[in-house]
Amino acid sequence: MAQSLESFIDLLDPTTLPRVIQIQSGIYFQGSVYEMHGHECCLATGEIIKVIGFKIDKVKVESCDGIENTKFRNTVELPLDYPGFFKVLADPCPYASISDITKSIKIGHNRLGHPHFWSNMDIQVNDIFIKEGEHIVLNSLAEVDGEQYMNCTVIRESQNETVRLPLTYEGTFYECEDDQFYTLMEIMEWKIPKQRRRVVKLAKTLAAWEPNLLNEYLQSDLSLVPVYEIQAVMNLRKDIVHIPSNLDVEVVDVTEVSDINTFVQPLSLIDLFKRPDEDFPLLAEIIEYPDQQHIYNSLKAGKVIVIHEKHFAKTTIVSENRSDLNKKHFLIPKSYKGRFKRRPREFPTVYDLELAIKSNEHLHVIATKEFKSDYEEFSSVCVGDQFIVYQCQSMEVSCEGDKRIVEALACEKIMGKDYEKVLLPTYIEGSFVEVIHDKKQYNISDICKDFSLPFNVKVSVRDLSINDNLAALPSLKIEEEIADPCLLVSLLDSPSECFNIPVQRVNMSIQVMQEPARNVPSSTPKTIVEEINKDLYYRLRKYAKSTLHPPPRPPKKPQSPITSTTLRPFAPQPRKLNPPKSPKNSPTEMPRNKPNSQEHILDITAKTENILHSVTITEHVKERPDHSALETDVALLKAASLAIDVENLNLSDKHDYEYIDEDKIEDLRKQLNKNDHQNKKNCKKKRENH
Repeated sequence: MAQSLESFIDLLDPTTLPRVIQIQSGIYFQGSVYEMHGHECCLATGEIIKVIGFKIDKVKVESCDGIENTKFRNTVELPLDYPGFFKVLADPCPYASISDITKSIKIGHNRLGHPHFWSNMDIQVNDIFIKEGEHIVLNSLAEVDGEQYMNCTVIRESQNETVRLPLTYEGTFYECEDDQFYTLMEIMEWKIPKQRRRVVKLAKTLAAWEPNLLNEYLQSDLSLVPVYEIQAVMNLRKDIVHIPSNLDVEVVDVTEVSDINTFVQPLSLIDLFKRPDEDFPLLAEIIEYPDQQHIYNSLKAGKVIVIHEKHFAKTTIVSENRSDLNKKHFLIPKSYKGRFKRRPREFPTVYDLELAIKSNEHLHVIATKEFKSDYEEFSSVCVGDQFIVYQCQSMEVSCEGDKRIVEALACEKIMGKDYEKVLLPTYIEGSFVEVIHDKKQYNISDICKDFSLPFNVKVSVRDLSINDNLAALPSLKIEEEIADPCLLVSLLDSPSECFNIPVQRVNMSIQVMQEPARNVPSSTPKTIVEEINKDLYYRLRKYAKSTLHPPPRPPKKPQSPITSTTLRPFAPQPRKLNPPKSPKNSPTEMPRNKPNSQEHILDITAKTENILHSVTITEHVKERPDHSALETDVALLKAASLAIDVENLNLSDKHDYEYIDEDKIEDLRKQLNKNDHQNKKNCKKKRENH
């Protein structure tokens, strides 16, 4: 049965590839092939095509009046990396069974692959009862005794329930409302249902993106339609053709009546790497090879190559030692013949020193930042102090009355011709620069083997076998050694030219030939220093060793409780009877961008002194029959002194302190004056009675 190409791809299960289709009604694009950017747009009626893959190329956005109204007004195409966030609207059409959901929605171990649904009727599964409207999270597929189930979680306020629903379970299931925001790439990968439209709402745009085109869409719902790029092979062509899925073409699936082996069977380098070792060596022809990968300029489409073996090659990630964002990144193979000399390293903390002393030699550093120790067990640091770092050890320090274990480095402080043994805690936020005494020259393998990375070097002897662009750089940072999956490849007509081809970074399509490869010994691979872009650099660096722990947090400094003696002393002064009242400002009404205003702090200090002075006068009364009043005074004084810690306020601190409501200070003052007046009145009455 014929169907549109777009519908065929939308329903196609990637696990059933390859599929053979026949064009029922062709199309011819009347234009230059250079305008189509390598995409195939001329398909004749009756032509046979083998589909070997497909991927989402872009997204067609259609504006609609509502979720159920599909009268579209305009269409805009957006790339997958569109800088914005979208809110996914729930699909109003129900699903008839759990199986229907799994056929339409992608379910996986990723957090995005756990869709939420609810049922419009109660569900009883074994001893678990699911009420109507409760959220059911679909987690993963499972098979028990030959029957397939869906592992689910029922979201409840008290405790979530785990339940297993059979795929054959029938009911009426609706998609739950989703309050999360997603990028266009995330929606296309996880949230696009098959044979259904996904309606979203644009929540936020992170950058300017043709605002004239999107202004009319901001207030309406958007329907997303993916446009696929199909990779296919034709009978009379060896190269892979790329066909957009939105061509006006009707096709029919003829896989069952076709011989797939009559087509060219292109393979990627990753596909070849998955083959067993017994398949190598093998002979292959390059079908497709991008021109931008010029570092392997001998490899071109149509060349016949011998693939000798697969292996993991040791490669080192190296970056230009600069502080700006324009620094270059390189991949250096183990066969690099250049030599390096050491360059001084910089260590922002003592913890970084601990990581660096794992090599066999001791570390000599100079401090470039001052540090004052709060504990007598540890040494303070001044700018210019020199240390010989030996090893890490644990120390017991007293902190707020408790004994705590703190990691510290055992060092020797250079004092002229003498040495003083000191301890430096690993949490010091100082700065140290390495002193180099080593004049040796090292190759790349020795550095990765004998020293802790990262490691600063400079090329002292360039590799004369290549155009060594590393020698022109003043300083390099050797960051990490990785195992790169590679294929050892040589040209059939030039066996001496041999390459290590990284399968994850080189896009090449080849066809394995039926003729067996001759057992020709491979020569030494050609040394290639590869400069990589930032995207590839960060993609490789994310696989860094995860055994390193973050720097330790410093122990809390002991702080004495705040009392009236911790405030600066003052002489008793006559209290002003009617101090001027400031305008009423609540803490939320005060401006929060001036927390360090010195005038405001001095004003608060003066008010605090007035309060404390009132209590001082009261305490001079020798006879206090009303003990509750005295307790009230003390409580109010504590509240005032805790609220206004003048001595501990740091004018250079950037913390967001709250201002104190001056009305509260005024209420405290009135309460103290009232208590003082009552106490004097009681004392006078007592004397008269005596």
